[in-house]
Amino acid sequence: MASMVNKGKYLFLILVIVVSFIYISTNICFASNDVRIIIDGEDFQTTPKPFIEKGRTFVPIRFISEKLGAKVDWNDEERLVTITKGNNKVILRIDSLLVIYDGEETKYGLSDVAPKVVENRTFVPLRLVSNALGVGIEWDQPTRTAYVNSNERSEIIPFFDVKLSVEHGQRISGKTKLSIKIPENYPKDGQDIKYLLVSPETAEGFVVAMGDEIDREYTYLPDIKDKGHKVLAALIYDEDGNFVAGDVAGVNIDVNPKVKITGIKDGDILDTLSIGVDINFLATRVEYEIRNLDKGITTIVGKETPQDPYGIYTWEPKVSDGGNYSIKATVFDTEGNGHESETVNVRIQVEPQITLSGVSHGQTITRPVTLLASRNFDVKNTRFIVKDLYTGKETVIDERPYGGYTWFPGPELEGKKAVLVEVEDSRGIIFRSEPVEVNIKGEPILLLDGIGPNEVLREAKNIKVRSNVEVESVKYIIKNNNSGEEKVIESTSRPYFEEAFKPNKGDDGYWTIKAVAKYKNKEIESEEIPFRVYLGPIYGPVSIVSKDNYINEFIQLASTLALDSWEKTGISASLQVAQSILETGWGRHVPVDKYSGKVSYNLFGIKGKGPKGSVTINTREVYNGISYYVDAEFKAYNNIEESWEDHKRLLIESSRYEPFREVMYNSVQGAWALKRSGYATDPEYATKLIRIIEQYNLQKLDIVKI
Repeated sequence: MASMVNKGKYLFLILVIVVSFIYISTNICFASNDVRIIIDGEDFQTTPKPFIEKGRTFVPIRFISEKLGAKVDWNDEERLVTITKGNNKVILRIDSLLVIYDGEETKYGLSDVAPKVVENRTFVPLRLVSNALGVGIEWDQPTRTAYVNSNERSEIIPFFDVKLSVEHGQRISGKTKLSIKIPENYPKDGQDIKYLLVSPETAEGFVVAMGDEIDREYTYLPDIKDKGHKVLAALIYDEDGNFVAGDVAGVNIDVNPKVKITGIKDGDILDTLSIGVDINFLATRVEYEIRNLDKGITTIVGKETPQDPYGIYTWEPKVSDGGNYSIKATVFDTEGNGHESETVNVRIQVEPQITLSGVSHGQTITRPVTLLASRNFDVKNTRFIVKDLYTGKETVIDERPYGGYTWFPGPELEGKKAVLVEVEDSRGIIFRSEPVEVNIKGEPILLLDGIGPNEVLREAKNIKVRSNVEVESVKYIIKNNNSGEEKVIESTSRPYFEEAFKPNKGDDGYWTIKAVAKYKNKEIESEEIPFRVYLGPIYGPVSIVSKDNYINEFIQLASTLALDSWEKTGISASLQVAQSILETGWGRHVPVDKYSGKVSYNLFGIKGKGPKGSVTINTREVYNGISYYVDAEFKAYNNIEESWEDHKRLLIESSRYEPFREVMYNSVQGAWALKRSGYATDPEYATKLIRIIEQYNLQKLDIVKI
């Protein structure tokens, strides 16, 4: 027992010694964290003291500069530090990576970390002191000591071994290729690259190119508004969005607008005109002047319906449009000025072509089809013809000057047939299309019109039938799915047996309807169509902004969301806000569930099920060629933030919007890319977005800084 007690005392003593050692070592370690500055052999103490943050040693720039005979000026309004020594100046901006070296000529550099203010003193990374003051500085890691030697001269050494393809002082007059050179042994932590054009006075500007391929070549289209001396920067970021490397160069922006028509050249003989423009500046729209030189007739394409300056315009002329043409393009910059291309002279020469549309080879016809002669010349007579494939006999099923014919073949045409169209032009020449083989069922078919599948009825509807046979009478059988109750409407009013069905109070619920007709002492039936009767209250869209100040209120709300999304995705914030304005009518038309009034917070009309389920909203469908409203499920969100993120996720992840992602940093190019990717069918969608951005000065949301 005594031995155990002695062992316990011994272990306790060891524990005390170990704890004491850890305490002393820890305090020594803490003390050794202090950073010392030795200037020309003299140890200087500063308040506050130099410190190390994220592996960077920060020192007080004023203290060291003044000790070495330099003058330091502070501009509180612009948060600028200017260090002057002899004929050289160095200008630093708090929280900015841009460094301006103003000597015999002005040059620019990037710091690895930005200067910051601590206890009203400006601290900069140690290496920046050497560049700024041109003195030798050595760092001793074990003692955490910076040795400053004013007798040792040093040149400005870039912080990074990255080289921008654009040279310092280069004049940029138009489209410019941007790239960077990276040493082979360079760390591979770079994930994304952004090219920025900023003002040297503010270190603020806009992204002019970006992507996730560091070593790729990017195209920069300068904006006509960006005149004068600027700084072009290439900034590389890691997967967490942290700046890791880059390079800058001073450039002079002096755009000399040039426009060239692509897709055609002088002397071409064409049957289809497919053209675009090669431009060297940022454009908002394009107009094409197409002049028939033989007739003296000029057409301006793009004046009424805006044309995409980054897309292709296609014209398929008729035979009568043949002749000699001159083609010219006028492209408009962001200031509204038009810039013309040279004229290209071509000849349009079109051979007569005719095809039958409305049916396809091998199609089994069970519903009416609309036959149409697709042709590129004028006609005075049109015949639609059915040909028996076994006998070769042809039968004209319709004849008219021009236009389409709705064909619903009956049992008498059972089997495989060929359908074609024959036309006669103004000279009396006959042209025939290639025959299209189809299958015709040898049975009577009855179709019900007036109510579509899953339609919601709130008022009386006219119902009628179509058939490929002549029926004697029709009855409509309407059945309540819950109670089994049936309503029958009899009709003998030929030819369509049109009747009115009016839902009454108490008819709310789910129903089916079908038509039953008598034909040759037999009954034939239509499809059974489900529908709903709802006579209760309907809820419409709601506003998420106040009535009187909705414009400013919605811009402020949307801007906050857009700026956050810009940081995460790189999509132009101004374009995001403009889209939300256009889609929601300034936040005044946010959809709700039409039956319950549940607010969806769905700002972009996305269908499906969201974080808060879905809401029921009217949408259009087509049945038997007739458009009608049905209920559709749209995503519901807990708040507008979720809707915003979901919409941006769609643009970032969907393959459909890959062309948009190439230029999403720029509101003008992005607007046209959305239209080109099929985001909206409105031909003016892109120009509407551009006008909103200009009218409400939303471009300021896209301002970034180095």
